[in-house]
Amino acid sequence: MSTLLYRLGRFSYRRKGTVFGAWFIVLLVAVAAAVGLMKPFESSTTIPGTEAQRALDVVESRFPTDDHLAGKMVFRAPDGATIASGAPGDAVAKAVAQAESVPGVRSASAPSTRAGTVSSDGRTGIAQLAFTVDKGEKITEGTKHRMETIAEQARGAGLTVELGGDAFPGAEVKVLGPGEAVGVLIALGVLVFVFRSLRTAIVPIATALVGVAVGVLGLMAMTSVVTMDSTSIILAVMLGMAVGIDYALFIVSRHQTQVRDGMEPEASAGLATGTAGGAVVFAGATVVIALAALAVVNIPFLTVMGLGAAATVAVSVLIAVTLLPAVLGLRGRKIAGSSIPVLRRSAERGHLRASGQEQGTTAGRRWAAMTARRRWSVLTVTVLGLGLMAVPAADLQLGLGGGKDPDTSAARAQKMIDDSFGPGYSGTLVVLVQGAQQDVMPAAKELAATVKDLPGVASVAPAVTAASGDAALVGVTPTSGPETERTKQVLAEIRDARGGVEQRTGTQIDVTGTTAVNIDVADKLSAALPVYCLLVMGLALLLLVVVFRSIAVPVKAALGFLLSVGASLGAMVAVFQWGWLSGLLGIKDTGPVLSFLPMLLVGILFGLAMDYEVFLVSRMREEYAHGASPTDAMVRGFGHGAKVVTAAALIMIAVFGSFVLADMQVIKGMGFALGIGVLLDAFVVRMALVPAVMAILGERAWWLPRFLHRALPNVDIEGERLTRHLATTQAPPRTVPESALAGHRSDAV
Repeated sequence: MSTLLYRLGRFSYRRKGTVFGAWFIVLLVAVAAAVGLMKPFESSTTIPGTEAQRALDVVESRFPTDDHLAGKMVFRAPDGATIASGAPGDAVAKAVAQAESVPGVRSASAPSTRAGTVSSDGRTGIAQLAFTVDKGEKITEGTKHRMETIAEQARGAGLTVELGGDAFPGAEVKVLGPGEAVGVLIALGVLVFVFRSLRTAIVPIATALVGVAVGVLGLMAMTSVVTMDSTSIILAVMLGMAVGIDYALFIVSRHQTQVRDGMEPEASAGLATGTAGGAVVFAGATVVIALAALAVVNIPFLTVMGLGAAATVAVSVLIAVTLLPAVLGLRGRKIAGSSIPVLRRSAERGHLRASGQEQGTTAGRRWAAMTARRRWSVLTVTVLGLGLMAVPAADLQLGLGGGKDPDTSAARAQKMIDDSFGPGYSGTLVVLVQGAQQDVMPAAKELAATVKDLPGVASVAPAVTAASGDAALVGVTPTSGPETERTKQVLAEIRDARGGVEQRTGTQIDVTGTTAVNIDVADKLSAALPVYCLLVMGLALLLLVVVFRSIAVPVKAALGFLLSVGASLGAMVAVFQWGWLSGLLGIKDTGPVLSFLPMLLVGILFGLAMDYEVFLVSRMREEYAHGASPTDAMVRGFGHGAKVVTAAALIMIAVFGSFVLADMQVIKGMGFALGIGVLLDAFVVRMALVPAVMAILGERAWWLPRFLHRALPNVDIEGERLTRHLATTQAPPRTVPESALAGHRSDAV
């Protein structure tokens, strides 16, 4: 593989115009496909095979409903007044009449006690709105503006009025806003520090943006054939930017060092692509495999999300080994220099120190040596620290909340409904009874009588029969909200109570509704998480045994990965569920952790953790193979890789962490989970636990049974054989001129 990548890197460097043209055509095709094929995003959290989903499919076929988009106008009268009389009543009637005359509005139903849309105290009412567009579509801006104007006029009459429902979902999701751009700026600062040149620092960001553009445009085009949530696009942007910059950093850093050592730029670009590029391909493959493995748990919306993010990562890898060498061809020898005096002098000192020409040692080597001396203390502190951080994970609760910004009208409307009608009003559980016509109604009435006395049930609606007579629906309103543990208990108790009724009446009883579907989805995700973790862990062990030809190193890497995942989940629970530091992070509403976040965290963090593991430990293995003692090999190898891994982790944290500034709770959760996961895995597990364990293991770290030595392939991730081959077949490299390191006037910052 390293030889193939070496040739690809040299080809891209020489034929940069061809490569640029090819990627430009790919980008144009992606733009055309997105523009021509893109359909509106849809939220689909269904899981085929669950009870709630099966029953919901039956309800939709037996009890047809209006397929038009629906909305709500929620009114609240001042203290001492009701919405049915006096001036507030006149204002409500006027607002409903005006709403019904708005173009795009199909019907508007005034609040009614009989329909259950007026609160018990008479102060709050819900006007039901139906629009001319179908579900899944959006109302026009004109219709939305007219409705907002009507609401504002009603507020002028002394009412509190908010708009909600599917037609008014709240703020639109921005794929990349000013807050998220902060992460890119921080990444640029890190790259300037690493490369000592602004123009060189821009290269990884520019290539990463191309990869994100191609990947995201491709996903937008795919909305024509699959149901896709906007969260999938956010994840693709987040992950594509982070890995795209990191992968380019690994290759450009190796290339810059080689050019400073005197290698010809073209040969250096090929060698950097063949060596660091091999690690990039491995790292990208692990992320792609881990994300694609989400399809194994058979959860459609998670499968789409995982495959979409995996495709964007794959594009980033292709960019890194083709477009990036072509861009390096534009820089030529200027890649080695800097026109900023302080950065130039720092680069010279760092280069001489790393090559052993200047006395002293790097910060990475000093840290590794200290860790080796205090190996047991470092191991104890890191394991205990991560273990303590993981404790809150025992209280992990998963849910599928909407994640609305509490400051939007839609969120305020929902809060008014919860406060006035009870939190269970919007989370009704629907009981479906199926059987013979003469058995359905007696079974529905018996079940309703049984359920009415259950703790946590606020009310039970009268049964409604289907036109065919062989099915009936019973609505059960819990006293608690849809995302609470109490409502989950009510659902379980209804399902437990149905058994006797089914036996006595010969009917089939299922519980469904949006709340039941979401609970079943969260339960299946919780059950699938351990299976997915075992799948990922097994993959990690297999891949690392092949890469490092060792048993202890993969086991250590897998256990360290478990520690970082556990601590990350604990941090998520503490912040998003318990509310710790919620004010500092701008989290306005706490509750269950988004159900698919833990699984995404495991998949993405696995790939990134293996990435850092390869860059650190492979160099240790190389030093050991060249005759260094186990401890010296660890110190030297760590010293070579620490700087790049640190910079890569800081970039990841900056990109992921910037999404915590987003308004939507879903995006905040994703950004926080991935940011804290990379922080703990890179700086605690890889930078502290790995060198401590390697020092403890010594020779045992590289033990492998003889039969595995013969059976396992030598994948040569870092391109050691390629490097040795080139060293013996090519002439000595030309020494880099003094001006290359000193910088060029054309390389002004």
